[in-house]
Amino acid sequence: MEEQVGQIWDKLVTRISEKNFKESAVQLSEVSKPLGIFFRALGGDNGLRIVESTATLHYAKRNWKQKLAGTGKYIELSWQDEDTLHLPKQIAVFPDIDLNKDLYYWLAAISAQVFENPSARTRGIQGWFVSCQTLTQQILERFPGLTSRYHRLVQAYLDIRNMDVQLPDIEQAQEDAIVQALSEPGSIDTIPTTSFAPRPVLLWPHPNPPEVANFSKKDVPENEDDNQSEPSRPNNTDKENKRRNAERVDMPDGKDGLILHRFESIFGFGEFLNINRSTDDDEEADQDSADQNADDMDFLSVARDNQAKGGKVKFDLDLPADSVDEVVLESDIKLPEWDYKKRILQKDYCSVINFVHNAGAEGVLPENLRRTARKLRQQLEALTTKRVWHRHQSEGSELDLDAYINYVGERFSGHKVEQPDLYQQLRSSERDLSCLLLADFSLSTDTWLSNEARIIDVIRDSLFLFSESLRNTGDQFAIYGFSSRNRGHIRFNTLKAFGEAYNGLVRSRIQAIKPGFYTRMGAAIRYAASKLEMQDSQQRLLLILTDGKPNDLDRYEGRYGVEDTRRAIHEVKAQGLQTFCITIDDQGGEYLPHIFGNNGYTIIRKPEHLPQKLPILYANLTTNPA
Repeated sequence: MEEQVGQIWDKLVTRISEKNFKESAVQLSEVSKPLGIFFRALGGDNGLRIVESTATLHYAKRNWKQKLAGTGKYIELSWQDEDTLHLPKQIAVFPDIDLNKDLYYWLAAISAQVFENPSARTRGIQGWFVSCQTLTQQILERFPGLTSRYHRLVQAYLDIRNMDVQLPDIEQAQEDAIVQALSEPGSIDTIPTTSFAPRPVLLWPHPNPPEVANFSKKDVPENEDDNQSEPSRPNNTDKENKRRNAERVDMPDGKDGLILHRFESIFGFGEFLNINRSTDDDEEADQDSADQNADDMDFLSVARDNQAKGGKVKFDLDLPADSVDEVVLESDIKLPEWDYKKRILQKDYCSVINFVHNAGAEGVLPENLRRTARKLRQQLEALTTKRVWHRHQSEGSELDLDAYINYVGERFSGHKVEQPDLYQQLRSSERDLSCLLLADFSLSTDTWLSNEARIIDVIRDSLFLFSESLRNTGDQFAIYGFSSRNRGHIRFNTLKAFGEAYNGLVRSRIQAIKPGFYTRMGAAIRYAASKLEMQDSQQRLLLILTDGKPNDLDRYEGRYGVEDTRRAIHEVKAQGLQTFCITIDDQGGEYLPHIFGNNGYTIIRKPEHLPQKLPILYANLTTNPA
């Protein structure tokens, strides 16, 4: 009975203390896609991902209702770091859904201006107060169409913000300054200071955004093995996108006993105790318990104990020994890499080794793929020759309307055109095409999709069917795989080179592929492009098959790897090559448009369908090239 009364009381006081309209709430997931387009159209950083922000402690004075309910300590505001734009998970500030959506778009607009004006990141209350007004002025001057939306938001927000609020004189002066700054941006340059921080302003970015802990290789003690396995593909995207406040601290020595503290304070503080706690045999349950404990903590402190792991023997599962069956074709090939922070192309920064697997006996096509291969081969054999329109001909079966319109325009403009070619003719034409398929063989492809198959098995079947489908088309094609371990060891696995016949030897190489290492994609793309560029074909296509984001053991992680891969794609296109990425990463839509463009990639939602879809995608790309 007491528990039920407590629950009712908690719901009652929480509802009284909170000022929101849940029935009109707008979720970030509902507007994230158009919001991303809007953010980038206004000049925002193309490389930023939009994620849910973390509720942070705001240090402003709370009213008696919030103190009674124990609410109002934390609030979700917007901010951005090097990799992400943080926006509230939901906005339920206004009773009108459209106003809540407008607030999302306004936060995106002001965040776009922060990118173009790095000086606006000034910390401190006075700097925050002035810079937010400056950003608002710049938005309204550059995009006057947002003026009416902004003033509508301000009016509705001030009506709610000042509802039933009674403040002391000095705090009221602080609030009046904020109201004036919102209503007339740029009209006031100082804000009175009090013993409390100003009340949060939902239309402005975070005044002091939290620092996201970034663990780099230099933070790892020497006695730790730096060759840890690549994270497997997550199943719960909500958990992966959630960020928590954290800091790096020194490891406590555990010598400060509780006896040094006053007894009555024992239940009022948290103390680290270096205790070997037992774990649950169920890994999923243990992970869920850890996530729940982390959610209950206001701030996470992370430390390393710098102690060697138990046991004298270490198994290097991630870094298998080089096979004696590998024959090196080229070694120590130096390639550049793009540093987006310094905005320089670092010459001879990466080293590539090109090898071929000496599989020995000739392989055969697996029995379960033969029927599908025969069907796909029949479909693609029609691509050997095709009938195309040859335009701008001196004679032909039909009038070329585009040529005729251009001719008439030239005549009216006073230009003299001699012997105009105004006809078009439908004739058979041989395909002149070379394709290089570059597959990701990183350790993440060792993840199991089902009880029967892993990602690497799906990739192997895809390579088989791709090769079988193209063997009779006459198209020149090559197949390579790649993985990496730091910038000095990028492995490039030759499965089939240009000019090499597809036969049992190639099948045995495909059958022998194994996952390992990481995904330094930029260097692999540059090296593959150098192979494709040597082909004397009218159309040259680089197909990239991957299962996740670029990453490696060193700093090639997150934004750095994405920006280097994007730069590599731009370099490849400048060489006159066509690129297209095929991925089975469900979250590829967050970073692939930035790397390959909106029409330069596709996501296979069901990885088991990849083997059948890959040849069809190739047919569509080469029949109707972008």
